[in-house]
Amino acid sequence: MRALTWQGTRDVRVEDVPDPTIERDDDAIVRITSTGLCGSDLHLYEVLGPFLDPGDVLGHEPMGVVEEVGPAVTAVKPGDRVVIPFNVSCQQCFMCGQGLHSQCEATQVHEYGTGASLFGYTKLYGQVPGGQAEFLRVPFANTLPIVVPDGPPDDRYVYLSDVLPTAWQGVRYADVPDGGSVAVLGLGPIGTMATRVAALQGASQVIGVDLVDERLERARSRGTTVVDLREHDDVGEVLRQLTGGRGPDAVIDAVGMEAHGQPGVKFLQRLAGLLPDPVARKVMETGGVDRMGALHLAIDAVRRGGTISLSGVYGGAADPMPMLQLFDKQVQIRMGQANVRRWVDDILPLLTDDDPLGVDDFATHRLSLEDAPMAYETFQAKGDGMIKVLFQPGPVPTT
Repeated sequence: MRALTWQGTRDVRVEDVPDPTIERDDDAIVRITSTGLCGSDLHLYEVLGPFLDPGDVLGHEPMGVVEEVGPAVTAVKPGDRVVIPFNVSCQQCFMCGQGLHSQCEATQVHEYGTGASLFGYTKLYGQVPGGQAEFLRVPFANTLPIVVPDGPPDDRYVYLSDVLPTAWQGVRYADVPDGGSVAVLGLGPIGTMATRVAALQGASQVIGVDLVDERLERARSRGTTVVDLREHDDVGEVLRQLTGGRGPDAVIDAVGMEAHGQPGVKFLQRLAGLLPDPVARKVMETGGVDRMGALHLAIDAVRRGGTISLSGVYGGAADPMPMLQLFDKQVQIRMGQANVRRWVDDILPLLTDDDPLGVDDFATHRLSLEDAPMAYETFQAKGDGMIKVLFQPGPVPTT
């Protein structure tokens, strides 16, 4: 089959790789019809090379059609249309029972002391082959796949794999009071969707912060108040002025370690990527530092007694935190990988022809899988108005 493989820092290639096969009785093989490019994939492209091997198949936002099932699979059958959550979770352990599918005890990666395995996401999370490919092996096929109706285009449902539950959890964790205010830092796919979810869930004031024209305009067109980072020296003060002088009730950091700024830390991240892998892994596990401009802005801007929700991924083990400010302001912080299965039942009823979340036209680019290397480069550079990419293995529909 054809699949997008990692070959080195800023080097991904579509290659022929072996087709996946049934390995356990409860596996399924899914033929991928659409698969997303996520901002988190850029962490693999740019920073996390020491935890990857050449040939690793990337991607964690897939959906498709079941082609084959193992002998123990009864919940899905060949021909079923399914979305695959990015967490590899069993739905049966203690953690899954708590709705913490990102901490599934059946797939935790004990070698690195990390949570549930993820599709297409490094040795830190199980080195499970990903979904930017023509086919995908899906474990726990009785409980993991999300069966969706035939008929509507893939765009209606594919974001259940990551974007929708990540944005939904980010807003829920933000604990925005009814009629309250929320600022979303970063208007990439997750941040943009979070602004829509926050408005749907009752926030009266939704503010989006970014520095890319297309992202700002996209949020503005749906009623979000936007703040352009390029126009202000003190964005925290701008957010306070917009919210009665106190600051937003909640701030969602949808940026994470790709935050703009702090060039010295960016240099160190790149330098670590040039070290021999065993050395680089040790540096990143014990001394890694993220670019934290977005988080520091969140801490500065949120009102006293407010809540910060972290949806953006951080990977540093030695990140400095302004603990005096956090304590003095009595700030609450919630964070973590999205627990996809936890939120599906809340989101699925919204994926209708009325399309309140605007999923049907959420993708800005629909490309062949063969175009994936170009898309990674363009997305990393924030070029061509690229906000959300869907790859479609095989011919790309013209309409």
